[in-house]
Amino acid sequence: MVEEIAKKTKKASFKLQNATTEEKNDALLKIKEALIEEKDKIMEANKIDVEKAKKNNLKSSLIDRLLITEKRFNSMVNGIDVVIELPDPCGEVIEEIRRPNGLLIKKVRVPIGVVGIIYESRPNVTCDATILCLKSGNSVILRGGSEAINSNKTIVSAIRKGISRSVLPEDCVSFIDRPERELVYKMLELDEYIDLIIPRGSEQMIKAIKEKSKIPVIGHGKGLCHLYVDKDADIDMAVRITLNAKVQRPGVCNAIETLLVHESIASEFLPKVQSELEKHNVELRGCEKTRKILTSIKDATEEDWWTEYLDLILSIKIVESVDEAISHINFYGSKHSEAIVTNNNENAKKFLNYVDASTVYHNASTRFTDGGEFGMGAEIGISNQKLHARGPMGLKELTTYKYVVYGNGQIRE
Repeated sequence: MVEEIAKKTKKASFKLQNATTEEKNDALLKIKEALIEEKDKIMEANKIDVEKAKKNNLKSSLIDRLLITEKRFNSMVNGIDVVIELPDPCGEVIEEIRRPNGLLIKKVRVPIGVVGIIYESRPNVTCDATILCLKSGNSVILRGGSEAINSNKTIVSAIRKGISRSVLPEDCVSFIDRPERELVYKMLELDEYIDLIIPRGSEQMIKAIKEKSKIPVIGHGKGLCHLYVDKDADIDMAVRITLNAKVQRPGVCNAIETLLVHESIASEFLPKVQSELEKHNVELRGCEKTRKILTSIKDATEEDWWTEYLDLILSIKIVESVDEAISHINFYGSKHSEAIVTNNNENAKKFLNYVDASTVYHNASTRFTDGGEFGMGAEIGISNQKLHARGPMGLKELTTYKYVVYGNGQIRE
């Protein structure tokens, strides 16, 4: 089953790679129209998935990832307009060299080919991944989690309906609609047909995929994100950013899990931030110094510093300097998103330069690490690797390049 899907998707990719920008944009517009037409079916299918998740006692934060609200549906379809307006990366000349022998060498951006997306929970990924792959000239094989199977099936059905109204082949978007894990492992063996695997989900899932895949993998790893409140921070700003970074959507990878606070500001800042966080039922866990100020909170263990909670839990550690904060982040962090709140430009510069992460912030929430917020329209994932893409992955990150060489009879001596 999976191999047959991969063959069809590969075949479709050759036509898609040579589609014009106008043809791709027309297909995206048709997809948007079909999604709007099928909205009621999509919302009903999502309702079934959410009710099943509740019966299975999934955490509230994971149910939130699964849920398609009116606002999220509108955001999903409106993101298509943004991607349509973005420049088509395919065919861009990255570099051009004229050699002494007259050869003209052009480094040209081209699609990767066939991208396999393996993801959990969030059904909006089905749409986001599809529109980015199509605009960048890539066919896509989608394999969502079993918890969102009805939502994903309905979204893919609408997407293929839209594509069928365009000149692009329907099989440039494929979906594996069975939940068996063995099908994922089979997919990972098909390096003859699939050029790249992008996993989005738990750390354990991504690790297993990297170990078993014959295909290159760009890992959307865990988001163990930190916020450091420096000695020269604006306290009101720090409280607002902490609250947003932890509470707005605690079940996503760019929410903070650990709060680091400079010792000289801790006694003033911590009670204020505790008061706000506890209004949202955030469970706090602190180091020994923190618990001397916030006496009612739980003790933070070594395990807490390593944990991506994806829930309303926050660990807090008091540090002596920006250097200690940087050391803590570089040791325990996942190279995802890290932030400093300070009015001290030297400390901000040191933090931004020395923290090893895909995205670093000065006086802003980590929740902005997102393709839409970065002007990409959507994202296919957030890579905390260093090759070949890092941070939110948009259109350009879904391309590679080839050298196109023009001559007039040159031969090598």
